[in-house]
Amino acid sequence: MGKIYTTRWTMGRGIFYTMIGYVSGSVLYAKVFGKLFCQKDVTEDTIDGNPGTTNAFLNGGIWCGICTLLCDLLKGILPVYAYMHGLPGADIWITFVLVAPVAGHIFPVFHRFRGGKGIAVSFGVLLGLYPYMKPVLLLACCFLLFSFVIVITPNYHKTFATYLFATILVLFFGKNSYVSLGMILISALVLGKLMLCREEREEIKVKLL
Repeated sequence: MGKIYTTRWTMGRGIFYTMIGYVSGSVLYAKVFGKLFCQKDVTEDTIDGNPGTTNAFLNGGIWCGICTLLCDLLKGILPVYAYMHGLPGADIWITFVLVAPVAGHIFPVFHRFRGGKGIAVSFGVLLGLYPYMKPVLLLACCFLLFSFVIVITPNYHKTFATYLFATILVLFFGKNSYVSLGMILISALVLGKLMLCREEREEIKVKLL
């Protein structure tokens, strides 16, 4: 009886935080702070129409950009950290809790399922795994590698390479299969969104530092 209760409690908790994560991810802070700081939609008259940190900085100013970045990180961090807090280890539900905020940002229920690329929030959900920092460190290292050592331009191709190689590294060096599965699904969402974006794609350029 106790085992059945524990299983139901775990499932209920997993579903709850998955739903919280998706709803949290569906709030597009670039649009919120664009209206607050400069009374406009920062995605208007942009190449990609992306409601993310880059357009918040470029079209909304430094405070709009900073607030957008922090909130996009936090909407990923908080649901994951809250779910993980007090658990002896990650279970299958951590996969869904990790993916939910990213899915919400890319397919937001409040914006007719037309959202951003999910880059900042994907860093956020991985930061929420603290103290297990390996996935986010691998993602950050890949980003730095392709920004400053093996320099890939433009950003479309750099982002693609970053998530692809980070996922491969997490599969090889990650210690939890549920987190690794979450990383695969997050990367699939981000890369899928990238391929659907309407921005003009320049030819890839690669050079060594």
